Amino acid sequence: MIEMPPLKFVQTNGIRMGYYEAGPVSDTPPMVLCHGWPELAFSWRHQIKALSEAGIRVIAPDQRGYGATDRPEPVEDYDIEHLTGDLVGLLDHLGIDKAIFVGHDWGGFIVWQMPLRHIGRVAGVVGINTPHTNRAWADPIELLRARFGDKMYIVQFQDPSREADRIFGSRVEQTFDAFMRKPAPRPPDAPAEEVIAGVGASPRVNLAFPQMIAAYDAKHDPRTPILLPEEKKVFVDNFTRTGFTGGINWYRNMSRNWVRAEGLDHTVRVPSLMIMAENDAVLPPSSADGMDKLIPDLEKYLVRDSGHWTQQEKPDEVSAKLIEWRRRRFG
Repeated sequence: MIEMPPLKFVQTNGIRMGYYEAGPVSDTPPMVLCHGWPELAFSWRHQIKALSEAGIRVIAPDQRGYGATDRPEPVEDYDIEHLTGDLVGLLDHLGIDKAIFVGHDWGGFIVWQMPLRHIGRVAGVVGINTPHTNRAWADPIELLRARFGDKMYIVQFQDPSREADRIFGSRVEQTFDAFMRKPAPRPPDAPAEEVIAGVGASPRVNLAFPQMIAAYDAKHDPRTPILLPEEKKVFVDNFTRTGFTGGINWYRNMSRNWVRAEGLDHTVRVPSLMIMAENDAVLPPSSADGMDKLIPDLEKYLVRDSGHWTQQEKPDEVSAKLIEWRRRRFG
């Protein structure tokens, strides 16, 4: 298993954040790697090693609510202003003017927001699986409810009873056994679906994740795990300690973020790269259609035979693309 660099801490934006850093301090602009749900900075272990060995400075935080970083109690402390503000504070602590922000899954939503809210701190953006979209025409939770129903996991996350948190928290190993596997190949004739609140899945896809985990038995799952046993243990140990509520609180701010984004120009005016995964059922490559209308300087790259956990499923390919793009666009 790849070893992570030493864990460091910073006081930023009212919380103590844990982060990892590697590569030459003199390298600019550094790349800040932002994980998704339910993940950790550890999800970038392959890229931290590859990029730093290529001479690129790389920084990977456990984001607010995850791992070694604080988990504030108020739900509104996980809105987009807080999440982007945490990254600005991290740059301030490290004396960094601008960085390239790389995000996967929810981390992708965060990094696409960085140039909209903190343009002076952003040299470039890389989204992995997660597309950049304009502000939705209605409350995103209601749009998701209308398309996928009340059992769709993001809709369930809004339930004040926090039953989803309890299900995941009482079945931590089952959660990572179920999630961290290679998916079945996406049918070549699968139609492109309209992107709703950033989600491009077909309404036919089962997105009732809490119920899926509650009924899950790894003995009957033919899919191939993407984690080594010792890698899975890192996730299981961390989420057993922290629970899932911190990360789920990001979803509980989707309506709040939508309201507060009214009037915000969603044009991204920095060099950008969109890495798509061929077999991601929730964020298929078609989710990225039309991004060029919002991002004048956009490149796209497709990772074939990969599902949602792209930087862990295809680590060498993702690392190589990040290195190639960074060197070509920034030296």
